[in-house]
Amino acid sequence: MIVVQSVEHRIVVPGVVGSSPIGHPLFLTDRPEQSVGGSPPRVVAPPRANTHRSCPDSGQQTIVGTNRLQYRMNLVIGGTGFLGREIVCQLLERGQKVRTLCRRNEDIPAGAEVVLGDVRDLQSLQQACQGVETVYHTASVPGISVHWKPYYETNVLGARNVLDACKAAGVRKLIYTSSASVIFNCKPQPGIDETAPYPDRWLAHYPHSKAIAEKMVLDAATASPHDSLLTCALRPHLIIGKRDRHLVPRLLERAKSGRLFRVGDGKNMIDILFIENAAQGHLQAAEALTSKESPVNGSAYFLSQGEPVNCWDWLNEVLTLNGLPTVKRSISFSAAWALGLALEGWYKCFQLQGEPVMTRFLAAQLGHTHYLNISKAKRDFGYVPQVSMAEGMRQLKCS
Repeated sequence: MIVVQSVEHRIVVPGVVGSSPIGHPLFLTDRPEQSVGGSPPRVVAPPRANTHRSCPDSGQQTIVGTNRLQYRMNLVIGGTGFLGREIVCQLLERGQKVRTLCRRNEDIPAGAEVVLGDVRDLQSLQQACQGVETVYHTASVPGISVHWKPYYETNVLGARNVLDACKAAGVRKLIYTSSASVIFNCKPQPGIDETAPYPDRWLAHYPHSKAIAEKMVLDAATASPHDSLLTCALRPHLIIGKRDRHLVPRLLERAKSGRLFRVGDGKNMIDILFIENAAQGHLQAAEALTSKESPVNGSAYFLSQGEPVNCWDWLNEVLTLNGLPTVKRSISFSAAWALGLALEGWYKCFQLQGEPVMTRFLAAQLGHTHYLNISKAKRDFGYVPQVSMAEGMRQLKCS
């Protein structure tokens, strides 16, 4: 049973959860902390109200429009991460009840319940899922490390634990944050849709682990006619925007240190996605996921702005917005691929920690065209990005 402390922030379970933005491997280095299980349950102090986002203050919920689910509990796993926090904020703005499972009791919107837990710890997940109707699972280990274990433990086994906890607690809906990279085969993919298969081979552990987890989640929707859990998976690509602590900041850091260079001929097109639209898509999918017969149930969906951009023109625009010179140096795709192959071997051979500066997967992401067809999300749950490209780029300035 979950111990309730106050109307402002409530909670109880010790542990850690890895929560990540869904971004580009060039800029991601986040890693979950190590679990600290074994401590008795404790009530944590309410965190300070956030000053960067106008989420409702504790006890002062603002209901925006009408919503069939506004008085039912939502659980956001990874609620202090880039995407998870935005989902928490949008749920609160709609007047919904929100609980978050996260690794640290900090930077949490006022009005949300707080569970300190770990997706690798089934018991903490079971406690957090009590009384919940909808779970948003946004937590994962990202990046391009050559070591499989952390991806398997958090992304694969963690998703298995989330499924088990949802079923045990009678959760009605599970919205899983996957990644567009689960179908990236390191070749050009212009306008690809959800009929694209998983690759025959994997050159990075992050998309591999996310694909395994995604398939588990989607299979659960039709595993048994007696199982009431409804599921779907959302595949955002390159999430950016306000409060981004990873992609744009690392881009600017590399540019300032002279370590940013173009891969390929500079003509490749990519998709991006502003954070508000990514969260909006999650909430819309949840609302459309009403029954076993819903087209959303057991389905995967791409999310993006729906406006492909030239990768290097866009990166240069971000640099210019922040007063930095554009990218001048370049490396051929074949040279980047060879460098990535050599560095992967070096890191594996000597069991080096951290991430190589280049891998084959990263070379393909930076050098090949890959953008998405989002017509399925538009059709099945009415997804239309609310933050335009122009507005989103204005927000990127020193975000």
